[in-house]
Amino acid sequence: MVLSFVKTKEQQERYEQLASLLPIFRKRAQSLDEKGEFPFDNIKDLKAIGYHTWSLGKEYEGQQLSLYDLLLCQEQLAQGDASTALSIGWHMGITMDLREKRPWKDETLDFMFRQIQNGALINSAATEPRTGSPTRGGKPETTALRTENGWIINGRKTFTTMSPVLDFFLVKATIEGEEAVGQFMIPQHTTGVAIEETWDMIAMRGTGSHDLILQDVEVPFDYLTDRLSEFKKKEASGWLLHIPACYIGIAIAARDYAVQFASEYSPNSIEGTISELPNVQKMIGEIELTLMQARHFMYSVAKKWDTTDKPASLAGELAGVKHVVTNSAVHVVDLAMRIVGAKSLQRSNPLQRYYRDVRAGLHNPPMDDMTIMNLAKAAFE
Repeated sequence: MVLSFVKTKEQQERYEQLASLLPIFRKRAQSLDEKGEFPFDNIKDLKAIGYHTWSLGKEYEGQQLSLYDLLLCQEQLAQGDASTALSIGWHMGITMDLREKRPWKDETLDFMFRQIQNGALINSAATEPRTGSPTRGGKPETTALRTENGWIINGRKTFTTMSPVLDFFLVKATIEGEEAVGQFMIPQHTTGVAIEETWDMIAMRGTGSHDLILQDVEVPFDYLTDRLSEFKKKEASGWLLHIPACYIGIAIAARDYAVQFASEYSPNSIEGTISELPNVQKMIGEIELTLMQARHFMYSVAKKWDTTDKPASLAGELAGVKHVVTNSAVHVVDLAMRIVGAKSLQRSNPLQRYYRDVRAGLHNPPMDDMTIMNLAKAAFE
C-alpha cells in the first residue's frame, strides 16, 4: 500500500479535486506523447478548477499553498500525466516563491499576482544554448540595453517549459555597460517575442519546452524586476521540490501498474498469479521500501521548510531530496518494468513512457554531481 501523506481536511479536499482529473489525463497521455503535443486541454482543465491560483495568497483568492501542500498536488498530477505536472509545477512554484520571498517591488508583485488571479501563467526563461543551465554559473548572453524609453532585449532561451500557453516570461539578461544581470518581466504578446518549436525529446514530450526568441523586445523600465551585482548562486528555494515530486509521482504510477499486472497475470506454467512468486514479491517489496524512504525524506524536508525561520540552512537537504527522490523514482520504474517483462516495452504500455519520462529528472536542476560536490564542501566546512 502506498503511504498517504495527506494530513488535513483541506489537503484531502484538494487531493480529491485533482483526483477527478486523473482518469482523463491518463487517457490523453499516450496520444500526446506519441505526437509530441502540448497538453492544452489538461492545462485548461486545471485552470477551470483554479489550480493555477492555489499558490497565491488568500488576498488574491488563492489557497496559499505551503510547500508540503504543493508537493502533494504535484505528486498526484504526475500520476496522471507527467508533462502536465512538470509544466504547471514551474508556474506554481515560482508563484509560491514570489509570495514567500517578495523579491520585487510591491506594486510589481501586485500586478503579477492579479494577472495570475485572472488566468495568467508564468515561467522563468534562463537556460541558453551556450551557457546551459544557469545553476552552473554561466552568464547570460541575452542582453538588455537601457534606452530613453525602457529596455531593449535580445537573445535566445532554451528549455522554456510550457511556452505554448505562457503569458509572462521571466528572462535573465546581461545589462549592457554593466556587470549586472537583470531579470525582466516580458509579456508574451510583446513585439519581437517568438517561440521556435524546437522541443523534440524522447522524454517529457508534452512540456512544450521550446526556444524563446527575443528580437529587439522593448519593455518599460519597471519591467526590470530584479538586479544582481554578479551572477551568483541563488538562495535556497524550497519550491524547486516540485521537480522531485513530479518524478516520484511517475514512480507511484509505475508501481500501481506493476502491482495490478502481477495480481492479474497468470501464465499457464504456474498456478495462481505471478504475485505469489518469491522473486516478484521481492521486487514489489523493494519498490515499496524505496518509495517509503524517498517520500518520507521529501515530505519531512518540505515540512521543515514550511516551519523554519532559517530556510537558507536547508539548502543541502533540498538538493539532497532532489537527488535521492529522482534516482529512487528511476529505480522504482526499472523494477516495475522487470516485473511486467517485455510487455512493458510495448508502445501501448504506459511503463515505457514512465521509463522515458522519469529519466528526464536526472537532467533537471540541481544536477547530481553538483549536489554531491556541495555536500562534500559543506562537510569540510
